[in-house]
Parts: sequence; structure tokens; C-alpha cells
Amino acid sequence: MKYSFLIMILMLSVHFTISAQEDAPKTGNSAQELADKLANPVASLISVPLQNNLNYGIGPFNGSKYTINVQPVIPFKLTDNLNLITRYILPVVDQRDITGENTHQFGLSDATVTAFFAPKTKGIILGVGPAFLVPTATDKLLGTEKFGVGPSVLVMHQGKGLSVGFIANQIWSVAGNEDRTDFNQFYTQIFLTHSYKSGASLGVSSEITQNWEGNTTMISLAPNIGAVTKLGDQVVQFAIMPLIPIVGPREIKPDWGLRAVLAFVFPGS
Repeated sequence: MKYSFLIMILMLSVHFTISAQEDAPKTGNSAQELADKLANPVASLISVPLQNNLNYGIGPFNGSKYTINVQPVIPFKLTDNLNLITRYILPVVDQRDITGENTHQFGLSDATVTAFFAPKTKGIILGVGPAFLVPTATDKLLGTEKFGVGPSVLVMHQGKGLSVGFIANQIWSVAGNEDRTDFNQFYTQIFLTHSYKSGASLGVSSEITQNWEGNTTMISLAPNIGAVTKLGDQVVQFAIMPLIPIVGPREIKPDWGLRAVLAFVFPGS
């Protein structure tokens, strides 16, 4: 079945969220500590999330779009008080009836690479650095054919069990196919997450994308539930959430969406 992987993650997410108290990972970090670290985009923790996104009812042809984002996070220790956190997003897209009736595109979309310089601080957590748009799309309808660069920033506060903040970037195209529209886009995600001793977590996030070239704004809301547990010896985090579209032009705004995340976590990193 086309979306069997997404369905599998949904079923596992529900199961492991319910049973997280019994199955909490026995590692140097408690399950709640791992959940808090995973809620922090600049935590010094290696993880490889697989983010599955399914959207229906897009555009005049009622199209559908399935995207799996491969999102490894790799930290580097620069000094005792400064880390470099690199985040990569490589989307694989399968879409139907988006660019026209009875059309289908499948392949890689453009990658986003972000590097945060994150000093060790108390109270407010900060991260700042460059963001890059890399034209890795295998189909011209799935990408921009542009290379882009711009600033990224993270501001958040984290206490035991509570994480609140935002992550944002602004990217401009600086090279690429001159026949394609320039890329000029702002993106931010605002998030609030509460974790529990079991490793379970509840939260809500909102994503805002402003396309300055097209003068379009997209806003979505995503209440979520997650859990840190183990599959064999591997520590993982599951999360599920509806994607509720709030604002967006009819041409690209879906009627509804769903996201399921499976993240492989390496606590000893």
C-alpha cells in the first residue's frame, strides 16, 4: 500500500506512547531528559528523524502530496562553551494532481542545510548561523533549480519538562537557473512541548511560511503527542500530529494533513 509506512508509524506511535512508562529507555539519560533534548533543536545529540507528511485536497484538482523528510541532526563540539549543530532536510516527494489533472511526480526535492552556532547558556537558549537551499530536486516540478543562502536563528527557554521557543530562517536565491523564479522565503516554527517522566510528551507547534516573491502566506497548526522508547537496543522517538491549515492560497493550501515522525536517537553522542 502506498502509505503503508506512514500507517505503520501511526500505529507504533499510539502503541509506544501508551506504553512509554513501562518501556522507558535505560540509558545514561532518563526518558524525560531525552524528550527534552529532542525538543531542543540545538541540543548536543545525534538523531535521525524520518518525518512523514501526508496532505490532501490541494489546489483546483484536489491533489495529494506525500513527503518523507530525512532530517539528520549532527552536533560538533567547537570549544567547551560552543557547539555547532548541523541540521539537514532532504525531502522525498510523491505527489498527484498538483501540477495538473492526472499528473504525477516522484523524486527528491530541494535540500535545506542549517548550521547553528550554539553557546552554552543558562535560561535562554540561543542559536544562530547560516541556512542553505541546495537544488537537489530530480524533477524540475519538485524544486526551484536555485541555490540559496540566508540567516537562521533559534530562541527558546527550557526547564525540566517544558520547552518553548521558535526557530526561523530567511533564504534568498543567489545562483541557479535564470529562467526560474527567484527564491525569497521566510520560515518560522513556534513550538511548545511538555514532557513527562515516562518519556511521553504533549505539545503544539505552528509553522509559518512567507513567500515574498509570490506574496503568499501559509500558516498551519499541529498539536502533537510523542514518546521516547526503545526498539530492541535502539532508542527512538515517535510522534503523531494532525496538520491543520489555517491560512494559505487555494492553489497550494491543503484541506487537511497528517504527520508522523520516527526518530532514531543516539543518547551516548
